[in-house]
Amino acid sequence: MASPCTPDPSQFLPTTAAEMKARGWDAVDVVFVSGDAYIDHPSFAAALLGRVLTAEGFRVAILPQPAWLDASAFRQFGKPRLCFAVSAGNMDSMINHYTANKKRRNDDAYSPGGKIELRPDRATNVYAQRCREAFPGTPVIAGGVEASLRRIAHFDYWSETVRPSILVTTKADLVGFGMGERVIVEVCKRLAAGQPITACRDLRGVAYLLGGKEQLPAHEWHDAACDNKTVELPSFEEVTADKVAFANATRLLHHETNPQNGRRLVQKHGDRLLVVNPPALALDEKGMDRVYDLPYTRKPHPRYKEPIPAHTMIKDSVTTMRGCFGGCTFCSITMHQGRAIQSRSQKSILKEVRQMAADPDFKGAISDVGGPTANMYQMRCSRPEVEAKCRRLSCIHPTVCKLLGKDHGPTKQLLKKVRETPGVTSVRVASGIRMDLARFDDEYLEDMARHHVGGQLKVAPEHTSEKVLGLMKKPATSTFDDFARKFAAASERAGKEQYLIPYFIASHPGSGVLEMIELAVFLKQRGYRPRQVQDFIPAPMDIATCMYWTGLDPMTMQPVETVKKLKDREVQRALMQYFKPENWFVVRKALLEANRKDLIGEGPQCLIPSNPPKVAMQNRRDEARGGRGRRGDPTYVHAKDAGVRSKGGMPCAPDDDEEED
Repeated sequence: MASPCTPDPSQFLPTTAAEMKARGWDAVDVVFVSGDAYIDHPSFAAALLGRVLTAEGFRVAILPQPAWLDASAFRQFGKPRLCFAVSAGNMDSMINHYTANKKRRNDDAYSPGGKIELRPDRATNVYAQRCREAFPGTPVIAGGVEASLRRIAHFDYWSETVRPSILVTTKADLVGFGMGERVIVEVCKRLAAGQPITACRDLRGVAYLLGGKEQLPAHEWHDAACDNKTVELPSFEEVTADKVAFANATRLLHHETNPQNGRRLVQKHGDRLLVVNPPALALDEKGMDRVYDLPYTRKPHPRYKEPIPAHTMIKDSVTTMRGCFGGCTFCSITMHQGRAIQSRSQKSILKEVRQMAADPDFKGAISDVGGPTANMYQMRCSRPEVEAKCRRLSCIHPTVCKLLGKDHGPTKQLLKKVRETPGVTSVRVASGIRMDLARFDDEYLEDMARHHVGGQLKVAPEHTSEKVLGLMKKPATSTFDDFARKFAAASERAGKEQYLIPYFIASHPGSGVLEMIELAVFLKQRGYRPRQVQDFIPAPMDIATCMYWTGLDPMTMQPVETVKKLKDREVQRALMQYFKPENWFVVRKALLEANRKDLIGEGPQCLIPSNPPKVAMQNRRDEARGGRGRRGDPTYVHAKDAGVRSKGGMPCAPDDDEEED
C-alpha cells in the first residue's frame, strides 16, 4: 500500500497496459505520446490535456518518453479507439537538446535524473511516424510547442535551412497549434460521433494539408465586424529561395495572430496546400478554472525513482494566468499561448493553494505565483470592441497602449490572500515581472520587496542598446534604471538586502561588438556580473529568427546586421563576462578593434587591466597545446521558452567577486 507521500498509480492516468487493465479497460480512446516524463501537474501539457479529456468521459493513456527505434512501445495499449495525440513535450526538442553553439546539452530538465537521450531529435516527427507504423489509418494529431512553432514553412537553426511545415514531415492528419484544450476535446467528440478526421478541418487552432486534388473549403469564423478572407503566404519554394519572401511571410503570419480578427492562412507546398485556420479563442475565467481545478496529483508518476528537475522547480508553484501581450520578437510565448491574458479566478487559485498546504510533502514555501509574466494577472484591453479589431503585436511597445488595463490591484489582493493561507509560510514570485508595468504601481513594488522576493528578483532588460531594444520590442534602459532605484528603496524600507537579477542576451540580431561593449560598460557601472550567458537561439517562427536568417526586420523590411559565426558569438559572450580572467585576450582584441583602448587599464571605468591575468596566460598556453583551457564550453540559456527554465542566467550580487567555473 502506498504511503501518504507516495501516490498510488491508480491516481494517475495509465502509462502501461497493466495500469490500463487494472482500471478494467480493454482499450483507450486516446494515447498521448510525450517527449517528457509524465508529471501529473497542470504545468505539463500531457497531464493537463489528458485530465481535460478524462473529465469529458474519454479514456486516456499517457505514453511518456517511449522507446522510439521501432513501433513496439506504441502498440502496448492496443489500437486507440479515436486517435494518437503527439507532442515533443513542454520544450522544442532541438532547443532541449542543443546549446546556441549547437553542442549537445548534458542534462534534460524534463527527464528523470536529468538524463539525456530519452527523446529523439525532432521528436514530433519520429513519434508520428511510429504511431502510423503501429496502427496504420489511426488519426494522428500533432501539438505542443514544437508543432505550433513549425506549422508553416520555417527557418531551422540546427540545419541552417528553411524546412516545410511540420505537417509535411510528420504526415499528421492535423496540427493543433497553441493551447489545445478546446481543439483536442472537439476533435475527440467528433471522432467519437463517427465523423472522419477531415470533418475537424473547420476548427479554430488547427492546421492541415489538403490533398493534391482537394479544394479549399469555405469556412467562416468571424462576424460581420471582421472579414473572413484567406491570406496566402509566399509558397514553401518561394521562402526557401528568396529571403524577402520569407520576411513577407513572417510579417503576414504575425499580423494574423489575434483570434478575434485573424484570418485563415494558406501556403503552397509543391502541389499541396497548407491551411492554417485562425487561432483558438482565449479561455475565459470559467474555462481556465475548469482546466486548473481538475484532480491533478501534482506529482511525478510513481514509475520514476529519480527526481525530475522540472518538477522540482515547479512543484510548489501556482499558475495564475497564461499568455503575454509584450510581443518580444525573440520570444515564442505569444505565438503559442496568445497575446490575450487568460486568468484564473482567485477562488480557483486559493483552492489550489489550500490543497498544496494540506499535502504532507509541502514545506510551507510557495516558490512562485504567476505565469509567463507575474504581473499581467487579469490585465487586458479596456475596450473589448477595439481589442477585437486590433492587430498591434505588442500592447506595451513602443509605448504602453492607453487602452491597456494596468491595474495591479487583483495581483496585490491575490498575493495577500495566498500568503495569509494557513500552512503557507512564504510566497515568492519567481516568474519575472514587467518593469514597464510595475512602475505604474508603487504599492505593488513595496509588496514585492516586503513579502515576495527572497533576496533576488528576476527582470529582463535584455540589452542596453537603443537600436537592439527597438528590434527586441523591449523598453529603454532608463526603465530598468528607474525600476532598480525604486526596488532598492523599497527593499531598504522593508529592511532587506535584496538584488535584481537582470537577464541580458548576447548575439541578438542588431547586436554587434559596439553594442556589446555598451552593455559591458553598463554592467561594469552598475556592478552586475552575469555568471551565465543567455545566447540568442533562433526559435522557429519568431520575428527575431526572421531577422537572423534574412538580415531584414520583417515589420519594416529594413536591414539588420546579424552575428552568425561562432567566433563572433564567442566575442559577445566574452564581453558580457568581461570580468572573467580567461576572457581577457578576447575582450582586449575586441576593444582594440573597436577603438576603445580607454576601457583597458586600471581606472575605475576600465573593463580589463592592462596586463593579462595569470589565468588568461595559462588558458592561452593550454589552448596552444591543444587543450580547451579553463573557458571550456560556456553555459547557454534560452530564457524565453513556453516551458520551465532548467537554468537561469543568474549573476552575482553587486560587487560580488566570487568566480563560478
